[in-house]
This record gives sequence, C-alpha cells and structure tokens, in this order.
Amino acid sequence: MKIPIQQFNQKLLLLAEHVGLLVIAIATVVAMSSEVSSMIRLEKVYLSDLLLLFLYLEVFAMVGAFYRSGKLPVRFPLYLGIVALARYLVLDIKEMEDWRMLAVTGSILLLTMSVLLVRYGHLRFPYPTDE
Repeated sequence: MKIPIQQFNQKLLLLAEHVGLLVIAIATVVAMSSEVSSMIRLEKVYLSDLLLLFLYLEVFAMVGAFYRSGKLPVRFPLYLGIVALARYLVLDIKEMEDWRMLAVTGSILLLTMSVLLVRYGHLRFPYPTDE
C-alpha cells in the first residue's frame, strides 16, 4: 500500500511529465510552422529543409508513442540522432574536413547498429507483459 506522500509525488511527476510533453509538442509545432513558412516565402525546398521536417515529425512520433503506450521506445531518440547527423552532413559537407566527415558517418553507422541491436534485443528477449 502506498502512503499518501508517494501518491502525491507520483501524481506531481506525472503532471510534470505531461506538461513537459505538451511544451515539446507546442514548440515543435511552432518550429515546424516557421520552417514551412520560410520554405513558402523563399519558394524553394532544400533537402536540409526536408530532413529538418523529418526531425520534427520524429519528435511528434515520440510524443505520440508515449501517449499510446506510456513508454518511450529507446529507438526513437536513436532515429532522431541518425536524421540529425545526416542533416548536419548534408548541410556542411562542402566545408567539412575528411576526418570530420568520417566521424559523422561513423556515428551514423554506430547509431544504426544500435537500432539493430535494440530491435534484436526486443524481439529475442521481449519484456514481460504489464500487469
């Protein structure tokens, strides 16, 4: 049996979690709207713009996944990292030194291998069902 202070703390943490997710969702909508209006104003769409929109959509997917399941899959932040590094590579490839380009592509490879490892672990060693 939980004591009243534990229940209060759990409710307070849950409230803070939901407020944080709401702030993230609103900030993502604002940033996405700004990016779309910039593309409309310039009448051009670049690959870096599309990758940034994918980053925003991935943030929405993370918030949605949390609300659907109450959990945040580890893969989502890994996907965000992959897309963010790919965007960085696309934007700065002309000015990037060889060693930095190798480091970024190596980081993308490591994150991709991490996703595969996490997926394998989830399939091979599934979590017990919640009661």
